[in-house]
Amino acid sequence: MVRPKTAVAKGPSLAVVNKSKNQRLSSAERSAYFARREAAKVLRSVLQGDARRRALGSIKTLVYNPSVRNKKATFALVCQTLKHLPIIKDVLEAANILNSKWKRQLELVYIIIYDILFGKEISLAARLLVRRKAKRIEDLVALYQTPDVSKPRYVRVNTLKMDVDSAVLELGKQFTVQKDDMVPDLLILPPGCDLHAHSLVTNGSVFLQGKASSMVAAALAPEPGWKVLDACSAPGNKTVHLAALMKGKGKIIACELNKERVKRLEETIRLSGAANIEVRAILLDPSCSGSGTAANRLDHLLPSHTAGHGADFNGSERLSKLAAFQKKALEHALSFPAVERVVYSTCSIDQIENEDVVQSLLPLAISYGFQLATPFPKWLRRGLPVFDGSEHLLRTDVVEDKEGFFIALLSEKTWSMVAKSLLQRDILKQI
Repeated sequence: MVRPKTAVAKGPSLAVVNKSKNQRLSSAERSAYFARREAAKVLRSVLQGDARRRALGSIKTLVYNPSVRNKKATFALVCQTLKHLPIIKDVLEAANILNSKWKRQLELVYIIIYDILFGKEISLAARLLVRRKAKRIEDLVALYQTPDVSKPRYVRVNTLKMDVDSAVLELGKQFTVQKDDMVPDLLILPPGCDLHAHSLVTNGSVFLQGKASSMVAAALAPEPGWKVLDACSAPGNKTVHLAALMKGKGKIIACELNKERVKRLEETIRLSGAANIEVRAILLDPSCSGSGTAANRLDHLLPSHTAGHGADFNGSERLSKLAAFQKKALEHALSFPAVERVVYSTCSIDQIENEDVVQSLLPLAISYGFQLATPFPKWLRRGLPVFDGSEHLLRTDVVEDKEGFFIALLSEKTWSMVAKSLLQRDILKQI
């Protein structure tokens, strides 16, 4: 018989019991075993990315990776552990139970301690309430709560695989479905619908994509047969949306620097069935602070946010560096000789990444023959009034629309397009 293994440290011991080879784990025990370890792996990526300010993906993105088996349990463990992390750290420090071995598996320890303290109604939680003079567990984490941001579930139909009416009919078997009044291939489902395992999602017939995000490719409105450049394109939702809008005809050049994000991009393209992802239009969605989607990404659970209770957690220095990169990216996009239309978008609510970037490049854009156009004229929320022409810019509100996006559409003036066409014709004559 295998004796229980115990990690010895000062104070109470942290024990892990290994079952005998002849004693099988029950289904529930096996599920909990794998869920804890998968949650620990996700938690490690989240915390490391938060510390470096270079996240590989949001909590949801990491949890819903195909390699994670028990997604529901893993997601719950990660979110709840993050929510209670300040208390968990306090407990570990007071108990002094971490030795060098367990520090190498710190995220797994966090998960296990969460389960011990808060996962079940046991005396440890009661003792902590008495010590902190709190009546309920919720009182201990009140400072780390965020307002409810529940919103409808938006689903974009991949018209390369399925028409909108068929998607409405199929999804309508389980849910109440409405068509969006602005983005033609977007559907609205009730809040809380979990579609991650739905067959239409897993086979690429529909994509789980928010309204604000879906408006970006629709604002560019590429035509079938065009060549389109999608800069900074991972994870690829906007890329395959472009392919659908172009009816699979033409070419899309998708650019992404990060190797891990390239894998995600390739998987999205494969799932969508788009074959024309290889320039007359450029969709530029560069790296940004993500301040407009922080709630949806559950950033309020991250240590960098809770440490300052949400105050300026992006930092002015980081925002300045991001804005400098965004300006360079937009300047480069405008320099393509044959480009006729450029969409610049962010999921940020910060002026420095939005209006300021466009304003700084507007003189250059005008010199190239571009002008600010108005995407979705019926949309009420426009750019901040910080320069003449900002009324052409589009904003979505993080409270009213549940996500904060920014869209600027730069389109060539008609006379510029004619001049460019004549110039190209003259050049061809000389060849």
